[in-house]
Amino acid sequence: MTKFKLSMITGALLTSSAAFAQITAITGATVHTATEQGTLNNATVVIENGKIKSINPQNIEADVTVSAEGMVLTPGFIGTMNQLGLVEVGAVARSRDASDDKAGLDFDPSYAFNPRSSLIAYARKGGITQNVVSPINYDAAYSGLAFTADLSGEFDSVTDKHTALVIDLGAKSKGSRALSFQQLVEKLEGQQAKLEKQKDKKEDKKDEGKPSGEERVLTQLLEAKMPLVVEINRAADIAQVIKLKEKFALDVIIRGGSDAVLLADELAKAEIPVIISGVSNLPSDFDALHANLENAGKLEKAGVKVLLSVFGDGSHNLYQLRYDAGIAVSNGMSFNSAIKAVTSNVADAFDLDGGKIAVGHRADLVLWSADPFEISTHAEKVWINGEEVTTESRHDTLRERYMTESNLPRAYTK
Repeated sequence: MTKFKLSMITGALLTSSAAFAQITAITGATVHTATEQGTLNNATVVIENGKIKSINPQNIEADVTVSAEGMVLTPGFIGTMNQLGLVEVGAVARSRDASDDKAGLDFDPSYAFNPRSSLIAYARKGGITQNVVSPINYDAAYSGLAFTADLSGEFDSVTDKHTALVIDLGAKSKGSRALSFQQLVEKLEGQQAKLEKQKDKKEDKKDEGKPSGEERVLTQLLEAKMPLVVEINRAADIAQVIKLKEKFALDVIIRGGSDAVLLADELAKAEIPVIISGVSNLPSDFDALHANLENAGKLEKAGVKVLLSVFGDGSHNLYQLRYDAGIAVSNGMSFNSAIKAVTSNVADAFDLDGGKIAVGHRADLVLWSADPFEISTHAEKVWINGEEVTTESRHDTLRERYMTESNLPRAYTK
């Protein structure tokens, strides 16, 4: 319901612009729909009021027609689990807002999101149109709440404030991961008991106190209205998380999953998506002994819903997502599955509008000069929520500044 309301608010604000109201037709493209329709050749996609209005209509009536013959149209790619908009320079403490020592399970970092971060325009050049932004906590299990933002650069670009709860149940520098598991189970059991008690209570509930932020988050988890993203790699931990999902009927997503190939059949049966890197090829520690370039393809073939993500410094390198997808294809993942792993699979796992070229869906689209996973390809045009946005970044303006001839000293050129 929250997502629907925010979507409606965003839609209402954008409806006021003339550009948003116009009908745009993109004709003659090779269209990767990221749906059961697969790839459409020489296809036409019409967008209006932020939505995809029609695909291959019999008659085209549009205010703007974009001839896309020889080019490729995809849904906008969706980044996940990075701190885009919460960090500018990692080494500068005052430009970091993704963590706080006092943060708890209900920490909401979306209040600090900066849509004008120079990193956002740079990521947009890589075809990224939406992003699931994650808080981070280096010393505790609970990172807080992930939120979703589009990459329009507008101040109303946060489209969902409570997209998922992020928890790290993997190896600890201090203490045992067992305590993190135990505490999570106890919190869920406690809130489950409280909800059962409230359900059975017959008397007037006026005197009941307002639930805390933590209780509201736990309730959303128990009602499967919010995914739980668990950061783990070791197979033994993945097995514990499968049991956790079964015990509480949670909506679980695994992030990391270097050993996920060892339990691929179990993960597919439990319907647990895995967010994985397409370029992890070496064990990073004792939890990730089975990191391999072929993992994405193996999980796909086992029936696991795979989401590709840029690991490491994903905030500054998010534009590389399409290259990582290309590497996954080179190592056994099918092209169509790789397209879904950066679009519709992400949208489905986090219940987002977008990630598909289908009638009625959010019009986040990217028109590519050729195969989007090829390094020499570039984004010709990008639409976010139906409105065309620039593909220029600070890097482009800096290049122009230093490449432009001038009689003035370089410090005076713009």
